[in-house]
Amino acid sequence: QVQLVESGGGLVQAGGSLGLSCAASGRIFRINTMAWYRQAPGKQRELVANITRGGNTNYVDSGKGRFTISRDNAKNTVYLQMTSLKPEDTAVYYCNADAISIGSLGSMTYWGKGTLVTVSS
Repeated sequence: QVQLVESGGGLVQAGGSLGLSCAASGRIFRINTMAWYRQAPGKQRELVANITRGGNTNYVDSGKGRFTISRDNAKNTVYLQMTSLKPEDTAVYYCNADAISIGSLGSMTYWGKGTLVTVSS
């Protein structure tokens, strides 16, 4: 009912910057909180940052001061700008959204398929 498609991953050198975007589409009535998660090889998926519909944000400690999450409610899109990237930021980054689809009684959590970010040292 709601699809999330990430874009913007790739290979970057340590210290570099990269921007990710995630567009939601489908039978969308309302999108509440949107977020970025990541999963490194052999590790559990972790929250990187989230943003409420009103623009309140929350970041993982390791991303504070380096990552910026933003969203465009009119475009149903969330962004993640990453700077001063480190090799330990290497992971698959997943978009996440808490959304209400048209005709639904409540919200559900949706995930994108992920985009790989590789930071070389």
